Amino acid sequence: METPEQWLKIKGIVGEALEHSQADRTAFLDQACSGDRELRAEVESLLAAHADAGGLSASPWAAATVADAAGETKTIGPYRLIHRLGVGGMGQVWLAEQTEPVRRRVALKLIRAGMYDSALVQRFQSERQSLAIMEHPAIAKVFDAGATTEGQPYLAMEYVDGLPITEYCDRKKLGIRERLKLFMQVCEGVQHAHQKAIIHRDLKPSNILVAEVDGKPVPRIIDFGLAKATVPHARGEILYTHVGGFLGTPGYMSPEQADPNVHDIDTRTDVYSLGVVLYELLTGFLPFDTTQWEKQPLDEVLRQLRETDPERPSTKVSANRDASTARAEARSTEPGQLASSLRGDLDWITLKALEKDRERRYGTPTALAADVGNYLENRPVEARPASATYRLRKYVRRHAVGVAVLAGAAALLVAFAVIQATELRRITRERDRADRITEFMTSMFKVSDPSEARGNSITAREILDKSAKEIDAGLANDPQLQAQMMQVMGDVYEGLGLYRRADELTSRALSLRRKVLGAENKETLKSASSLVGVLSQEARYVDAEKVARDTLAIQRRTLGPDDPDTLRTRSELFGVLHWQGRFAEADVLGREVFEAQRRVLGPENADTRQTMSRLALNMAQQTNYAESEKLLREELEIERRVLGKEHPSTMRTMNNLASTLVSAGRDEEAEPLFRETLDIKRKVLGPEHPSTLVTMNHLGKVLLDEGRDAESEKILRETLEIQSRVLGAEHLRTLSTKDFLAVSLLHQRKFAEADRLQHEVLAVKRRILPPESPEAASTIYNMGVAQALQGKSAEALRLLRDAMDRGLSPNDCLGMDSDTDLKSLHGDPRFEELVAEAHRQAGNQQSH
Repeated sequence: METPEQWLKIKGIVGEALEHSQADRTAFLDQACSGDRELRAEVESLLAAHADAGGLSASPWAAATVADAAGETKTIGPYRLIHRLGVGGMGQVWLAEQTEPVRRRVALKLIRAGMYDSALVQRFQSERQSLAIMEHPAIAKVFDAGATTEGQPYLAMEYVDGLPITEYCDRKKLGIRERLKLFMQVCEGVQHAHQKAIIHRDLKPSNILVAEVDGKPVPRIIDFGLAKATVPHARGEILYTHVGGFLGTPGYMSPEQADPNVHDIDTRTDVYSLGVVLYELLTGFLPFDTTQWEKQPLDEVLRQLRETDPERPSTKVSANRDASTARAEARSTEPGQLASSLRGDLDWITLKALEKDRERRYGTPTALAADVGNYLENRPVEARPASATYRLRKYVRRHAVGVAVLAGAAALLVAFAVIQATELRRITRERDRADRITEFMTSMFKVSDPSEARGNSITAREILDKSAKEIDAGLANDPQLQAQMMQVMGDVYEGLGLYRRADELTSRALSLRRKVLGAENKETLKSASSLVGVLSQEARYVDAEKVARDTLAIQRRTLGPDDPDTLRTRSELFGVLHWQGRFAEADVLGREVFEAQRRVLGPENADTRQTMSRLALNMAQQTNYAESEKLLREELEIERRVLGKEHPSTMRTMNNLASTLVSAGRDEEAEPLFRETLDIKRKVLGPEHPSTLVTMNHLGKVLLDEGRDAESEKILRETLEIQSRVLGAEHLRTLSTKDFLAVSLLHQRKFAEADRLQHEVLAVKRRILPPESPEAASTIYNMGVAQALQGKSAEALRLLRDAMDRGLSPNDCLGMDSDTDLKSLHGDPRFEELVAEAHRQAGNQQSH
């Protein structure tokens, strides 16, 4: 008589054999039975009984199509069987067509009565009840249940025409972020089952199918054949149990399912199986090599399930370079980049879900999904790597006898003492650093002299300025922390639009990090990339380009081309090229960076959106208004939905969209959008923030184009006064406002003041910009306009020619013939020739 363990093994072999074709079955049995004649005989007798069985179930198990003796298609109740979909532990699943009361395709699950023990029937009844009480988009619906006249139970379910989740993701070459979003939907479905007091107990990719609905992937969880109710569904119902064996699929089953001494299986067993599915989705590998288990005794397999910890996902990918190439390609990346993206948060999340100790596992699928969401939203994750003390405790518990015999209590105490000492040193270091931060932060809010504060309050700006001055003395003994605080303060100053202070602190942070951490350290490179943005805001484009290219050379070598930090620096370089007027060169780089960021980071990421905005502005400069507007409206929709109307990024995009509408000649649409943006910026950022001033400048330009010169002059003078104080008289934005103000004065026949302003602007631009900068050319063009308005045709034509020779932007070149300020030149053959040449020049610039 077989023991429960032997019977379990026989059942497992028979079940797998039935999934092999007749031609492959002999080879499978040779391997599975490993020369055990008695085992082979028992298995073959069960297979023979299976093949010879009669009754209603004989036909469905014998062939892929079902017909009776007369050749008519076989039906069960209102269902016409079409073809077999698969074989499972309880029977087979068939594609069937329901004929009444509605016509639809269903998945019909049949149990083969008489072959398995009574527990199988109980499992089938349990599955029917489990599915009946659940209603969730991620769980396949049950339509009907019944039995044939011969007593064979069946279950009619929603037919999911989909692929296993891992196969679907690989075929579609979904990136890591897309896979994680799909996985979160699965977690929601499992959580729903748990809320209905149902534990699935056999979650694996083949039980999680993905179909496409309206072009979007939608997961469906199927096969609740091993489901266990945590409470009875009806009075007197007996819950299914199995004594002396285990239920589930090796490789996906939890350690407690593999432990015959554990009888209180709870919802955390599904969390473990979800962790295995997550591991496979991320890496393409299972946590354990299940092919080796076929050669090992059952008790050894169970022991490994209970005690062996899996490798980190990133380590698994790195250690299997050859096999990882195809798997990385299926994730639209490379093996090195795949390992890099998994290292850290995703390692921690996956291993927490796969914890052997369920007390340390995620408590619910919702908690697991929430931490995945934290990762996707760049928030800190709840998972953390286990401490050395915890690992030692697990090791001792797993090998208690061996440790006691070989090492003894003394050795254990020594090891514990060493670990405690190491932990103590680490804690002491962290405590000292925390104390230094606390002391420094406290000093930020101390005012030694009451006169330093205005009245009884002190502003955030005053606190920031005071701290920036004291950072050298306050953190002198910790240069690494000092550099970190400098970088943080530099970022804050940049956010406030105080670019000179941001430049000073960011440059010092970069210098310190190069000295303490090295030039190739990731934090050093982040400071360098940040400095590129600050230098661009100061219009120091030559310096910004050099820093960007030097930083990129290191990032490509050490981090890879698709690392988010590398892509961020490439985007900063793209911005530098744009502001230098190198629009064609910038367009190529901008499109490359944007596509890479959308693929690696997703369309809603802040870096992706910033590049999208820069690319749209660059397109507008090349008169590609339609594509520019399309991008900006797409970006604005994302930001209003994700960030809200008053977020700085949303306001920036509103401003850029209005600017593009102006360039496209749609001033009447742009003006209300500029005014709306300005009202929000004044309220949220303040009236003197550089971003607020940008919108004021643009609104003044729109009023100028609409011929409302007095209104334009008023807002431009207000903008110029604030910019001169906040940004400085030689900042490009200040010069741009002065340019527009000069044109406004020209329209009002205030030629003397306009001429003075234009010459001041040109002198500064010639000193700080390259010789062929479109910015300088724009001022020369406006000087030509001034001469035309005064009837000085020859001088006007000379200046317009000079502007074109110095790299006038395509936008200005194409607008020359429609510029009403130049109407006095219309009809002059020299002007007509100049306009034709301007159009040719614009075409050449766009083609390059």
